[in-house]
Amino acid sequence: MSLRTTALHANHLRLGAKMVPFGGWDMPVAYPTGTIVEHMACRDSAVMFDVSHLGTVRVEGPDAFARLQEVLTNDLTKISVGRAQYTHLLDPSDASVVDDIIVWWVDEEVFDVMPNASNTERALRYLGGRDTTATRTVIAVQGPDARNLVARVSAEASAIGRFRVERIDVCGAPCVVAGTGYTGEDGLEIAVPNEAADAVWTALADASVLPAGLGARDTLRLEAGLPLHGHELGEGITPLQANLNWVVGWNKPNFQGRAPLVAERERGVSRILRGIATEGRRPAREGSVVRTSAGDGIVTSGNFSPVLGHGIALAFVPPSVAEGDAVDIDVRGTVVAGRVVKLPFVRKQASGA
Repeated sequence: MSLRTTALHANHLRLGAKMVPFGGWDMPVAYPTGTIVEHMACRDSAVMFDVSHLGTVRVEGPDAFARLQEVLTNDLTKISVGRAQYTHLLDPSDASVVDDIIVWWVDEEVFDVMPNASNTERALRYLGGRDTTATRTVIAVQGPDARNLVARVSAEASAIGRFRVERIDVCGAPCVVAGTGYTGEDGLEIAVPNEAADAVWTALADASVLPAGLGARDTLRLEAGLPLHGHELGEGITPLQANLNWVVGWNKPNFQGRAPLVAERERGVSRILRGIATEGRRPAREGSVVRTSAGDGIVTSGNFSPVLGHGIALAFVPPSVAEGDAVDIDVRGTVVAGRVVKLPFVRKQASGA
């Protein structure tokens, strides 16, 4: 099957990006600047990512709120029109995370549900609605200077608060802009009609926003301790095991997967997600065994932290393993010493706004 391409594909090629298959899309993993430069630019200033591979499922109509409220874990009554919420879609049989999702509450009866790249079909199956992924481009501008630089393109867009959502014209195009992101930094995500994607991308580049690839997006989210579906979330992994109890609206009378999740909460989890800092530059990698005094665990994501200068990892370990505990990680036959630390590994920088 041929890979899908975003409306910015030609721009990535023109900039010399290294392209890789990701979730069925041909996406830029890095530009000639390199992942570490792109990563540090996000921590120190601002970068922009093409994240159009993420899905958009538009759920609308008078029953849209009730439909989402009855299926997704988080409680939509905690927010209102013009806000965004992080939530989970669970398997009804075992409460494992089918997908983690951002919901943009765009208008009174209009919700844009943003599933991961490969999970759009499943979101449609459970939530209904219509797939609008192919009609728009999503540009994420992230970093402590994100708002200041976006203001050079659109003052209105730059003023949208964290987890707020608004319809705004950017470069003359009708866009949906949200104060959301996946880097641990402040920032905005701009859903642009495909025909205007090049104009908005170019305007942001002219405003000194550096393009960055999915490689930097992954190291940034890892430093921020944010889970990635297929690693820290997915089949056999529940929100409780992923240490995301706050994503669950326990006071809701029902949501998909509630009964098995309540049962797990009552009996206690068999494992818990923790952050591990390793000594030296060599990082633990996915699948590495974590040796603890309470038993073995497994690394779900690991990499070198450009900000901290040493390896970091997320891992499932026995629930009694606590912050400060020493662990050993078997990295291809070599033992790497580590310590359980509080997440996030790196906290966001002060906003330039």
